[in-house]
Amino acid sequence: MFEKEKVKYVCGGVGIVVALIAIAFAVRSLRPAPGTDETLVAEEVEPKRVYGIPCDGFEFEEGEVKNGETLSHILGRYGIGPATIDRIDRVSRPIYDMRGMRAGHKYTAFVRSDSCSSQLAYFVYEKNPTDYVVVSLLEDSVVVTEGRKEVELQRRKATAKIESSLWNCMMANDLPAALSCEMEDIFGWSVDFFGLQKGDEFTVIYDEEFIDTTRVGIGQIWGAVFRHGGKEYFAIPYEQDGRISFWDENGNSLRKQLLKAPLKYSRISSRFSYGRMHPILKIRRPHLGVDYAAPSGTPVVAIADGVVVAKYYDRKGGGNYLKLKHANNLSSAYMHLRGYAKGIAVGSRVAQGQLIGYVGSTGLSTGPHLDFRLYKGGMAIDPLKAPSEPVEPVRQEEMSRFEVARDKVLVELQGDVPEGERLTLLDITAVPATGNGQEAVTEIAENKSDGTPGKEQS
Repeated sequence: MFEKEKVKYVCGGVGIVVALIAIAFAVRSLRPAPGTDETLVAEEVEPKRVYGIPCDGFEFEEGEVKNGETLSHILGRYGIGPATIDRIDRVSRPIYDMRGMRAGHKYTAFVRSDSCSSQLAYFVYEKNPTDYVVVSLLEDSVVVTEGRKEVELQRRKATAKIESSLWNCMMANDLPAALSCEMEDIFGWSVDFFGLQKGDEFTVIYDEEFIDTTRVGIGQIWGAVFRHGGKEYFAIPYEQDGRISFWDENGNSLRKQLLKAPLKYSRISSRFSYGRMHPILKIRRPHLGVDYAAPSGTPVVAIADGVVVAKYYDRKGGGNYLKLKHANNLSSAYMHLRGYAKGIAVGSRVAQGQLIGYVGSTGLSTGPHLDFRLYKGGMAIDPLKAPSEPVEPVRQEEMSRFEVARDKVLVELQGDVPEGERLTLLDITAVPATGNGQEAVTEIAENKSDGTPGKEQS
């Protein structure tokens, strides 16, 4: 009934019998000698759990979703009929739409078998390495819950030199790929990641997430320094106005009014010019923007907070076109988009860094790229030379606490620091007026990784 290539595990049956016999012998050997008054109190053994499910009495099979495979295909192999599959589909949607199952993702089937038949009791689908969905089919009911695997955080410090790009540097030094994204987000206003030079280097302190021995992501960035073009750029985490942001060593925000660029992992294929040779028309004409070559579908984000003022197909060559209006009489335009992000419409408000569209090759284009333009008072300006003011610095009344946090970061960046002297969340977040701040931090950490189900629909 079940496919042979799947990995099969047995948690019950003969294994339980053997375990019970072993326990019986162990208890007998621990009995007090005749004539003593000692009383043996048996300890209750916690059952083994997989995805939070006690697995005693179940066989469970692991597999991977194949290309073109759906929930119906998989559950059909376990004797689940169309009516039940339809019910699962309806019940699961408020939690996770099972139509979004992706090829290559893991699933596990918990099966209860006896001498006459086998019945699927639980089906677990892994959305990503840490989060999963549990479908319970016990007692003719359908219950869908979410869970999260227990994640261990390990503090890391890494120093690396740039040879070509930040991404290649991460790969060459066996650092998490997600760390590249975080570093670009933190230093995106200060460091020109399209102009990195060989010999530039960085040091970063961060939490790495592990499930067992497998790295699954990164957590908090505890501090960093990027040495670029002969200058040092520090990043100190500190909370102000309800969010943890990054600041330089003097308390100035690293976040500025404008992002350095509206996308990542690309190269500049054409710069701002009043006399560029057009690659298709073969004539010289102004190119009042910057072209970023990037794979089709690369996310494009808003360069600053603003409002959508134009969204249409430009038949003069711009293809799918989007224009945003920002503060200080600035506006930005994004051309040749493959498509727009969900919810983007004329009049929509967007935040800096918010997804607004995707790189494409619509209109007059030789290949996928983003033509990005910036205007001041209606006049085109070179985006690579546009001045950008920082947001509000750390407030004066917060400076003494910030300086304590900063000094801890600077010391750890320079060398090894005992665990008790490292920067913690209590150093950088607002402490409640009443109650134990440490308890609040601990509770947050536990809720992130205890693996208990979240929302439930039945």
